[in-house]
Amino acid sequence: MELLDKLKWRYAAKAMNGMKVPQEKLDRIIEAARLAPTSSGLQPFEIYVIKNQEVKEKIRPVAWNQSVITDCSDLLVFAAWDTYTAERINYMFDLTNKIRGFENEGWENYRQMLLSSYPQKDAEENFNHAAKQAYIAFSQAITAAAFEGVDATPIEGFDPAAVDEILGLREKGLRSAVLLPIGYRDESNDWLVNLVKVRKSTEDLVTVIE
Repeated sequence: MELLDKLKWRYAAKAMNGMKVPQEKLDRIIEAARLAPTSSGLQPFEIYVIKNQEVKEKIRPVAWNQSVITDCSDLLVFAAWDTYTAERINYMFDLTNKIRGFENEGWENYRQMLLSSYPQKDAEENFNHAAKQAYIAFSQAITAAAFEGVDATPIEGFDPAAVDEILGLREKGLRSAVLLPIGYRDESNDWLVNLVKVRKSTEDLVTVIE
């Protein structure tokens, strides 16, 4: 119940007060994102943790001038691979073999299947797939933040190309997918803080097929 209580407590804070999130809490939030499941275990994204205030100030105008961009403690940028390449796929498969200490024929066959599929696809299609994987980690970070009593505001309202340029992402084979400012709510300046959370009922949301 504790986790559900935390999720009932959380909301997308519209104003933050600038207080710093303790590093140990931030580390646990990022670790939760790192542990998120992804398709074929490829983790086709990176997470940029923006602490630098000047960089936040550059991003704010290209993110609909949302105050949480600059008033948060840390701005997490989830940047997905711009495409799948043989090098990237092989790196993750080799890492798996190294950590597990053995090679598996079925696993190697699966590697070859991916190598014969993903790198041949259109780059935009691959990016969209990678971005979906980033969103899984993004969602897990939001849950972890709530568990830590930290506010997190999901932001899709921004100019990805501009953020990519500010952070130099394209040169690294990455594209920004979604932003997540984390920090603490400014209750005195947030119009949303005292409004009742509205969600569909379980009956409207869930269909059970026995």
